[in-house]
Amino acid sequence: MLPLAADELVLIRPAPSEARGRLCGRRDVPARFDDGAALRRIALALAGVRDVVTSPALRCRQTAAAVFPRHAPITDERFWEQDFGAEEGMAYADLPDLGRLARTALAARRALGGESFADMVTRVIHALNALAARAQSAVPIAVVAHAGTVRAGLALALDAMPAALAFEIAPLSVTRLRCLDGAFSVICVNCDS
Repeated sequence: MLPLAADELVLIRPAPSEARGRLCGRRDVPARFDDGAALRRIALALAGVRDVVTSPALRCRQTAAAVFPRHAPITDERFWEQDFGAEEGMAYADLPDLGRLARTALAARRALGGESFADMVTRVIHALNALAARAQSAVPIAVVAHAGTVRAGLALALDAMPAALAFEIAPLSVTRLRCLDGAFSVICVNCDS
């Protein structure tokens, strides 16, 4: 991994969860730490991070504690994963087949009682922009949150929300964004070492 720069916002997807093949956006399931070597590589590469912010989800808080044991993370409700409503907790095999739904339609799709990706991006965007302003003051910041949050950051960098849905975000991966004056550039996606 390239050396950490002072003006970065580092987005970390948590370690794999104990979801047992079920959609767990808002379900508070614990993380599984099967890859200690990856945790150590990430912790070493991100040793320069000054502030850590997490989703309230247990799996995110556990991952933050494992990667940044000397930090006292701040929890921010805005970083919860997308609310999948009636589909929350369903087995992946039982989820609706969205076929070849266009990305614009996928970004707008909302399960009964849930929120769309577009809704989630609207919820997350202000929190990411506030952290980016702090990172521009030479304070690298890490956010341990969900794949949806990482995609929201990529949507900001690309200035194209539906395009961010093209990215697969691996568990326990790092996405690094450089914070520019009112914008972002993408340093890497799915970095793990």
